[in-house]
Formats: sequence, C-alpha cells, structure tokens
Amino acid sequence: MSPRSARLARLSRSVTFSACHRLHSKSLSDEENLKLFGKCNNPNGHGHNYRGRELISSLARGIDPVSGMVMNLTDLKEYMQEAIVEPLDHKNLDKDVPYFSEVVSTTENLAVFIWDNLQKLLPQGILYKVEVHETEQNVVVYKGEETIVK
Repeated sequence: MSPRSARLARLSRSVTFSACHRLHSKSLSDEENLKLFGKCNNPNGHGHNYRGRELISSLARGIDPVSGMVMNLTDLKEYMQEAIVEPLDHKNLDKDVPYFSEVVSTTENLAVFIWDNLQKLLPQGILYKVEVHETEQNVVVYKGEETIVK
C-alpha cells in the first residue's frame, strides 16, 4: 500500500433514549389501524427504551493520516446529541416531533428521521448507516436508500 493511500474504517457510536408513540395511520380507519398495528395502536400510546447498542450511527471513510481517526468521537457525540437525543428523548413522537405529525412513527420511519437529521450535521458522504433496535428482537437498518412507491 502506498503512503498516500488511506485505510477505510467504519466507526460506530451508540446513544440511548426513551420515547413513546402510537402506531396509527391517518390513511386507515380505526378498525384497519387496530387490525394492522394491534396493541401498538393503543390510543394512549406505548413506550420504548432504546438502550445500549440500540441506536447506532456508523460512519465510513478513510482514516486520517494525521489524527489516526475516522472522526473525532467528541464531535460525533455532539452531533448525535443534537440530531437524536434532543429531539427524541422523553418525547411523545406523535405529538412532540413535527416530522411524525404526518408520518407513522414506526421504527423504519424513526431510522429515516435520524438519518436525515445526522446528514445535516455530518460531513457529506460520511454516514454509512443508522441502526435502531426498538426491542431485542426488532431491528431496523437504514442506509439512505430510496425507492419509488407505486
């Protein structure tokens, strides 16, 4: 490997937050929502503790030859605090986060929200994926991909 080549590395950091929500689509009737979302359609909502390695932002780029880092972890911590913890922690997603007033607050949409927020703060092209663990069994990974909805 030549001295001017950089090694690619992926850096991940996890954060913790708690939030509540109600899975409910304005496009469906109350009966259809109940059938689709079951107990997660409870009118009073339900909560999740997104803990430990349960929300991970992963960055990918060359290791800086001067600092030896993909990114300064202190900076990444601050970006994640601003993009994730501040808007989401101890919030009712449906009532306190304007994004979810028109978007169903599924974990899939939560991952997209987090991706979009981080993209605004991080250097262009560095964000590799957002991984959200709603529970020990339910995980969503979003890498910024889009598709055409028919």
